[in-house]
Amino acid sequence: MAGIYIHIPFCRQACHYCDFHFSTSMKKQDEMVAAIAKEIAMRKDEFAGQTVETIYFGGGTPSVLSNSEIQLLIEAVYQNYTVGENPEVTLEANPDDLSPSRITELSNSPINRLSIGIQSFFEEDLKLMNRAHNALQAEACIAEAVKHFNNISIDLIYGTPGMSNERWLQNVNKALAFGVPHISSYALTLEPKTALYKFVKSGAIAQPSDEVAQEQFMLLVDTLEKKGFVHYELSNFGKEGYFSKNNTAYWLGKKYIGIGPSAHSYDGIHRSWNIANNALYLKAIQEDRLPSEKEKLTIADHYNEYVMTGLRTIWGVSISRVEAEFGQLYKIYLLQEAANYIAQGLLSIENDTLKTTREGKFLADGLASDLFYVS
Repeated sequence: MAGIYIHIPFCRQACHYCDFHFSTSMKKQDEMVAAIAKEIAMRKDEFAGQTVETIYFGGGTPSVLSNSEIQLLIEAVYQNYTVGENPEVTLEANPDDLSPSRITELSNSPINRLSIGIQSFFEEDLKLMNRAHNALQAEACIAEAVKHFNNISIDLIYGTPGMSNERWLQNVNKALAFGVPHISSYALTLEPKTALYKFVKSGAIAQPSDEVAQEQFMLLVDTLEKKGFVHYELSNFGKEGYFSKNNTAYWLGKKYIGIGPSAHSYDGIHRSWNIANNALYLKAIQEDRLPSEKEKLTIADHYNEYVMTGLRTIWGVSISRVEAEFGQLYKIYLLQEAANYIAQGLLSIENDTLKTTREGKFLADGLASDLFYVS
């Protein structure tokens, strides 16, 4: 199984918390779509013998593209790669782009999964985040989308300054009321060079609280698990049969190609990444050059990535796999470093697999980094 990720580097406006690569200028949109289609073709040999099972439009805001532009890019994939019979084709979309007519059009296209950036159903949160949509659009687009798509994911953000636990639970319950089978949820984090970072540093907005975020995370976990959702990855909850195939492939170490400015790729041996600059990306592609850098992963790199992804997921870190793939030295190191956290009740070993406990879930990334092998 292999996947193709397509990064659309445009947004109508900048969210205060976002540090992803994007531009709010749409002047080069036509050129960018043509360049992305060309890169798709230029890299077809990288997947020789591979079957593409997932196509994922991320960003940025992919829903700013027209349906014909999305169709052109999907056709470029089909023309240059072997695509499975029923691929998962995901479009990240913002509520303000999802009018009833647009949703109907998308449902008649190859897109079969929508990932909708709701973030909150409350106006005050949306304004703080500088989202392009309002609360009414948030509810209206989901109400319409569920009529046409059965595979829908929505994003929610917790830990927002001023958000009470009660309002957070209202957010979660609103999402559940629509019957969507997948929810992705993230803590509001301060990223350097974002507007939110500047506001917090100036005192205009309160510092997000780790304690509040952890409390709201556990409320989310408990609420969704009671409703039959599987907490299969730190930030992702899905009903059986509705886990994101694209993201699951990342966490399980499958190969993928990232197309577009700033997109990353992985072939099992190397990681590569495209330049995060629209103008330089366009210039390179127009000159038949791939604007990317590549690095070969060391054994320690592979081990560290396996520990990071394993502890974030329900599949955990297989002790026997660590020994088989990386050697006894890494197995001994892992067990030694994990011992203290096992004693604290943050990690546990069950059936030869190291996993986070309920208390350790929220701390998964920090725990993983402490288990990294540093030579």
